[in-house]
Amino acid sequence: MSISLTRRSAIVLAAATLGYSGCRKPPAAAELNSETTWDEVLQLARGQTVRMAMWDGDPLINAYMREYVAVELQKSFGVQLELTGGMGNELASRLAVDLETGRSTGDMDVIWINGATFYQLRQLKALYGPFTDRLPNQRWIDWTNRFVAIDFQQPVEGYECPWGNVQLALIYRSDNVTDPPRTKETIAAWVQSHPGRFTWDVEFTGMTFLKSLLYDFAGGQDSLNGTFDEQVYVSSSQRLWKWIREIQPDLWRKGETFPQGVAQLHQLFSNGEIDFTMSNNDGEVDNKVLQGVLPETAKAYVLDTGTIRNSHYLGIPVNAPHKAAALTLINFLISPEAQLRKASPGVWGDGSVLSVSLLPVEWKTRFSQIPGRVRVATRDELERSALMEPAPEIMVRLIKDFRREIIEHAS
Repeated sequence: MSISLTRRSAIVLAAATLGYSGCRKPPAAAELNSETTWDEVLQLARGQTVRMAMWDGDPLINAYMREYVAVELQKSFGVQLELTGGMGNELASRLAVDLETGRSTGDMDVIWINGATFYQLRQLKALYGPFTDRLPNQRWIDWTNRFVAIDFQQPVEGYECPWGNVQLALIYRSDNVTDPPRTKETIAAWVQSHPGRFTWDVEFTGMTFLKSLLYDFAGGQDSLNGTFDEQVYVSSSQRLWKWIREIQPDLWRKGETFPQGVAQLHQLFSNGEIDFTMSNNDGEVDNKVLQGVLPETAKAYVLDTGTIRNSHYLGIPVNAPHKAAALTLINFLISPEAQLRKASPGVWGDGSVLSVSLLPVEWKTRFSQIPGRVRVATRDELERSALMEPAPEIMVRLIKDFRREIIEHAS
């Protein structure tokens, strides 16, 4: 984006718009530091283009970012938003190359991350921070909440800001299933009495389902918390593989193959081939019914023994060229306005990271009455059965071992 205003006139305009009345000269972009006030951050951001790398596979998420966030960011702060695809290992690889080659100015300002990617980037020292304390809207976040302050057993320590919070939910056809199974034992019994009607995918959602079961096999809530424990993982995973093998002949396609991703799982469910699907986002059932992806009879629930709950986050690369604009964008994304809109199933259905108890009264009411969430329990109710994401090593091992112990074993 070309900037038609000179730096001097841009600062004058920003001061007039924001009511900035101090006589201190704002620092240059390169001088952005812990002493920079929030008013100065906003002045520096005005006229900048902030480039955000994110997963772009959902049309409603894309619409939220392009038709709402981009518009509000430009209108309220004079910041242009540019979106680009990119997640996970791809982002870590790009930043690793930047650091190895000494590239001091990168091409990303904000990145959508969590879990293993956060761990990789922290090891690389590729993230700018800590920065969350300087965001005015962070005061609405309960930093004592372990599902916000800890990412896959790693304290975020201000190097990423929570953006959304979700919990794995099982989704079932209420016209076919009147009493959905809520434990590993009742799931096994249901599968064996309804051959071919249950399965899971081999990517993130399906593996999160297996991680939730792994907790139960390991001893219940908190059994997988802390750093990776080889002995605990081996003993609990062996019990998990045994459980799967016992029901495998009665899974969809006799357990000889599994859906490649959650989109395929949803399609099988919508086509009536199976009676269950699942989602890492507890609000997705209402969202996908409104989109027509899932049937009207779809309802969601969590297991009595618990399911994984986690947050997804926003980080700023250490070589981000427009850090002031990045801070401005992230602060807006965790504002009550942006979080409430995102939580609506008709928009996205993504759970808020804000603590309702910390919000002003008028916002408390609005967050407690989110329209359209009718096919799953409230987030507070679900949290009673919430499990923390275990250490990143468990997901890596689970994916590899599932292929060896189950998929290859069946072929």
